[in-house]
Amino acid sequence: MDRGLIVLAWVIGVLIVFAFGKAMLLPLKILLRLVINGILGGIAIIIINLIGAPLGFTISLNLFSAFVAGVLGLPGIILLVILKFLL
Repeated sequence: MDRGLIVLAWVIGVLIVFAFGKAMLLPLKILLRLVINGILGGIAIIIINLIGAPLGFTISLNLFSAFVAGVLGLPGIILLVILKFLL
């Protein structure tokens, strides 16, 4: 009976470790997705600046604008362009 309890304790312990690993992996995926989207948003702003520079239109590239463009996507870039015109 002792061996059965030991094996059961090991199985439960391994399941708990897997559950904690799975729970910790989800926030890392969300954080990684935000970072990748922020980088893509920064690239989109750089492209807008390259096209708009001869016309005198540029959007400042900082963490906030890259985050807005990355998280919101195309509507975020349109929002930044509208804000640039308004301000």
